[in-house]
Amino acid sequence: MSDPHGAPRSQQLRIGTRASALALWQAHHVEGLIRALAGAPPVELIPISTTGDERTDVPLWAVRGRAFFTKEIDRALLEGRIDLAVHSLKDLPTAIEAGLTLAAVLRREDPRDALLSRGGERLSQLPRGARLGTSSLRRRAFLTRARPDLTLLELRGNVPTRLERLDRGDYDAIVLAAAGLKRLGLEHRITQHLPPEEFPPAVSQGAIGICTRADDRRSQDWLKPLDHLATRLATLAERSLLERIEGGCQVPLGALATAAGADLHLQARARRAWRARQRSACGSPRT
Repeated sequence: MSDPHGAPRSQQLRIGTRASALALWQAHHVEGLIRALAGAPPVELIPISTTGDERTDVPLWAVRGRAFFTKEIDRALLEGRIDLAVHSLKDLPTAIEAGLTLAAVLRREDPRDALLSRGGERLSQLPRGARLGTSSLRRRAFLTRARPDLTLLELRGNVPTRLERLDRGDYDAIVLAAAGLKRLGLEHRITQHLPPEEFPPAVSQGAIGICTRADDRRSQDWLKPLDHLATRLATLAERSLLERIEGGCQVPLGALATAAGADLHLQARARRAWRARQRSACGSPRT
């Protein structure tokens, strides 16, 4: 059986992805990078619905379990229905499914959180009691520390849906990842980039990870040129910390690793019971 390019279907690289606008942008971005390689095979995108897409009635931090946005895609990968799984790396559990491997981590986009307000107010300028939407327990914890007078409301849905809810007046402001807004051409909607020293981003925020089956050397070979070493090392440090404390979306932890010459600096903050803990470490990454 052949595809439109005349190549046997077995030679295609099938990319599994969520069907949201941002997930499709990321999958198309990976597709474009692969197609730009000399002798690249045909690439097919296969949208897959996940638990996180379907469970919109409750905040995910209140639901038991993990891998809400990745489990179904990884299952399709293990079953051989796709060859590559493209994830927002912050959604990927630190314990990757047995039989899979994180084959590539793309260059990181802006890792910061961003405030979007209806009236153009910065966080410090929002009036007392202003309604601020966020779906993240981490963001709630640090926003409460900075502005305990705000009314924090749950916000679910994809990026365009969240913007629509802001525009129609359901919220006075919302907080989203700057990387997703930039990728969708919506950076102009950002009112304020929140400083990571006060509002640490989610582990691996802004990075795209690509998984393959552990024994699929052919797919891994195509992904080698896409792997960005500095981003891989930084996100590895952040994910190792998250794994150490056994955190997930139920733990208000933020972390950001940055390269400084031959050293990697990791700064992390966590809040539990409205009390903050801050840790930082610096060392040379092992390659």
